[in-house]
Amino acid sequence: MFSDPENNINQLALTPGMTVADFGSGSGFYTMAAAKAVAPNGRVFAVDIQKDLLQKIKNGATQNHLGNVEIIWGDLEHLGGTKLRESSVDVVIAGNLFFQIENKDSLCLEIKRILRPNGRALVVDWSSSFGGVGPQPQDVVSKIKMTSIFQDHGFVLDREINAGAEHYGLVFRKVN
Repeated sequence: MFSDPENNINQLALTPGMTVADFGSGSGFYTMAAAKAVAPNGRVFAVDIQKDLLQKIKNGATQNHLGNVEIIWGDLEHLGGTKLRESSVDVVIAGNLFFQIENKDSLCLEIKRILRPNGRALVVDWSSSFGGVGPQPQDVVSKIKMTSIFQDHGFVLDREINAGAEHYGLVFRKVN
């Protein structure tokens, strides 16, 4: 039922040496999969507002010998809230995040701010509400709406990935 972060990361085709930011990193499933994909010289920034979850990610990275994971406490709904430098990241991952965010435009602008020219954003979110699993129906952000949000902020839809039965996956590219 749930989306498979490792499968989604494999479809994203990350390469060693890349810099990735995992927005709303939560339990760290995308963070860990990305850290393995960009090792040994790449870096992954796990960004979340919940400090307890960031500590779990830090502990998990240590247990899995992933020294390329850095945690950042940040507010994704504010421009500059990640504390990352402009144009410093190759890929941003936003997995099951947009349905939780009130200010979707600010989140999209923060993604754009930190991405390098031609950088990519992987957005994986719920395709619907499933009776108590996933977001409430009014919180679901449709694939069409998500595409519109990103296009309004200077992105093009690069491609779709297979993110599972209840999710969609969209890869957007930052237009220079």
